[in-house]
Amino acid sequence: MNAPVFKRPETVSVRSRLQDGGFVTVTATRRPRGGRADVKCSAPGAPQLAARMAQVARLARHTEARYDSRDQVVIGMDRAPGAQERDWELAVVLADRAVRGLIVLPADAVANGWSEDWQRGRIEGHAVTDLPPAALRGGPGNLHHLGALHGQPDAAVSVSSARAWFPLHSGGINDSLCWVEVSVYPLAPGEAAGEDAIAAPGLDGVRQQAVRQALLGARDFDGAASARWRTTVRFGQDGLHGNSYELALVLADRLARGREFVPRGRIIASGASSAWHAGLVEAVEGLGPKCALIEREAQAGDRVLLPRAWEAQLPPGLLDALRSKGASLACVERIGII
Repeated sequence: MNAPVFKRPETVSVRSRLQDGGFVTVTATRRPRGGRADVKCSAPGAPQLAARMAQVARLARHTEARYDSRDQVVIGMDRAPGAQERDWELAVVLADRAVRGLIVLPADAVANGWSEDWQRGRIEGHAVTDLPPAALRGGPGNLHHLGALHGQPDAAVSVSSARAWFPLHSGGINDSLCWVEVSVYPLAPGEAAGEDAIAAPGLDGVRQQAVRQALLGARDFDGAASARWRTTVRFGQDGLHGNSYELALVLADRLARGREFVPRGRIIASGASSAWHAGLVEAVEGLGPKCALIEREAQAGDRVLLPRAWEAQLPPGLLDALRSKGASLACVERIGII
């Protein structure tokens, strides 16, 4: 006798208990993508919450065995939780997976959990304790990683992540070193390694495309065999402008893929390129304030990498100041020989 054919649901709802004792219902609906975004989210009167929902859903997809981008998933909430509440995150992740047929949930599923590490499939905990007996609870001793839903091992051991820092200069007290984190996970055999395999949740479409092009170009410089990764990119701050983060992005990716020497401290870099496929590192704007920021923020063990085109214009005393802190400085014209 033939086994029944599993049919993916069109809509899935998952509830999450809120701190006021009520519930929020998260509903995910699947439809043909048709050139639209892979995830679209909404929350009543809360556009920032909707953006966070989309970010959570995309980050949690990083460790899926295989990602199918043919459908768009529309995720909505029937009410907006409190500004500081995060237990709804697990409900968003589970609804997104269930509507794509990756897991099967009961019709009355309740899930509470949050994470700072969704791209590793980790669930760090839950805040609300007054939950129904059958509720899925996130955290150690409960559902602490997404693979446990299938009886699979923790996929976090297969994720390699690395960060690099770059000077974020906008003028005055808002200047800071910002990090960019790249997480890579091996692609399944036959899975496409193009643009769809690189996600940068939280960035607009133009910035996401720029991130993808920089990474694909730099990996092409390494050789075609190196680009077999599902990749997730995160930035420590919003509101990026310009392209001076590109060298830090490329170096974080090379660290995550084991193609760069690991410094004792951080890699701090500023630079961009019109030809990453050739490994070329070019100058960016803001040499003076960015060097001043790096000099102020550098720590022992940090490795500072700047464009070779800046070398003759570096502020006097910068190299000595960095050395006195135990940091190092190099001006480079290409990646791959750093």
